[in-house]
Amino acid sequence: MNRNYQKELDNIIAGHGQRREAPTLFLHSCCAPCSSYVLEYLSAFFRITVFYYNPNIYPAEEYEKRVEEQKNLIERLPSVYPIEFVEGAYDKERFYEMARGLEQVSEGGERCFRCYELRLRETARLAAERGFDYFTTTLTISPLKNAAKLNEIGGLLGEEYQTVWLPSDFKKKNGYKRSIELSKEYNLYRQDYCGCVFSVNR
Repeated sequence: MNRNYQKELDNIIAGHGQRREAPTLFLHSCCAPCSSYVLEYLSAFFRITVFYYNPNIYPAEEYEKRVEEQKNLIERLPSVYPIEFVEGAYDKERFYEMARGLEQVSEGGERCFRCYELRLRETARLAAERGFDYFTTTLTISPLKNAAKLNEIGGLLGEEYQTVWLPSDFKKKNGYKRSIELSKEYNLYRQDYCGCVFSVNR
């Protein structure tokens, strides 16, 4: 049976109604455009720290451009609760080690799943270490990303690190459409490839 991750998220948010203060969320972000709708939506319910951890991005100039655009969006986007920003290490070699032997795998396959796990593992580790109530990722907003796989990986990592994965499928409720609208509104740089060297010419 297919899970309705948006409904699960709605139920979690509804359950916070009696709390004195908003719960904390450690939000892995892949880029400013994908995070735009997610931040607009969730910042009314969570105290968010955006975690920019994407060692897969190629080349370094592209990585820096995306980091600056993420910071720029956070500074400009209205939010109920303040949004903080943390940049992870740009440890490219960790990504290439993970991808070894999978260089020719098609986009959306096993290499991408391992890339999800690489980025979400670091997010879960730090969410647990820093005492966040939840962790999740903006990646499920993309029609090209496997939301079920992302939620599966996130749930397993939550159990491993004893922190709570926030289920999502942010493309629901016209989330992807809204992210495009917000990207235009804030004149955000929208890259034309996922990020890694293997996706540049795919």
